[in-house]
Amino acid sequence: MTEQRSIYCCGCESDVKASLVTGRDVYPHRSDLHSLPFWKCFACGNFVGCHHKTADRTRPLGVIPTPEIKYARRRIHQILDPLWKRGFMKRRVVYETLSRKLGFEYHTAELRSVDQARDVYRAVLDLRHSIGVAP
Repeated sequence: MTEQRSIYCCGCESDVKASLVTGRDVYPHRSDLHSLPFWKCFACGNFVGCHHKTADRTRPLGVIPTPEIKYARRRIHQILDPLWKRGFMKRRVVYETLSRKLGFEYHTAELRSVDQARDVYRAVLDLRHSIGVAP
């Protein structure tokens, strides 16, 4: 039997019994990903990757996102990551500051809706503005 785990699925808007699959199942055209683990919701077809470079290589990277939420996460990282990568703030401080602004412990992989992603996007823009970094 396939290994299963309860994970929140953004497409189904609930905890689902996700199945552990390989990259061959979710990215059949990407042979470089075939051996990597992913958790897939078979009800909607969405999936999430795993912390495959750690001792717990099948631990999910977060909740199972929809394609729209994946896109929103990428956009957030485009404006968020330069803050710490270019040395404006330490990475830990960026995430702590966002967590205070948002009222919950922030991690991009835990975003559950496009509306929530929009709130985060605005908070990151506000943060950038407050430290004098152009959008």
